Amino acid sequence: MMARWDPFRDLSALQDRINRVFNEQLGRSEAAEGAGKTWAPVVDILESESDLIVRAELPGVKRDEIDIEVTSESLTIRGERKLDEQDSLKYLRVERAYGPFQRSFSIGVPVQPDKVKASYRDGVLQVVVPKAEEIKPKKIEINAE
Repeated sequence: MMARWDPFRDLSALQDRINRVFNEQLGRSEAAEGAGKTWAPVVDILESESDLIVRAELPGVKRDEIDIEVTSESLTIRGERKLDEQDSLKYLRVERAYGPFQRSFSIGVPVQPDKVKASYRDGVLQVVVPKAEEIKPKKIEINAE
């Protein structure tokens, strides 16, 4: 049976080999390379009548390594995902990014910073930012005369 030549597969394998040679020559391991990548967690921002809700994916980040700051104009989430190094293990490939991160968002509506609540479950941080009373819609009752 004749094997089919796939030039893209061969080019990809060649690129991996060249990268490995350059990394070894420059004294960098793939673990150090992965640890130096910058990253930013992905975020969803939702809005209800009374709140803004921010959900950030932070897998591998410990709760005590997350810092949340809210002002009347912005919300900032900071933290760090650390590479788990063990003496008995050697990384062969590191594709996930590690290191410090920061995401800042303009809020755009008046909020109550003193009533912000945050929870962290299954690697997802959720921050609930209550809107200020003055911007919440108020239902006006019409009196009969």
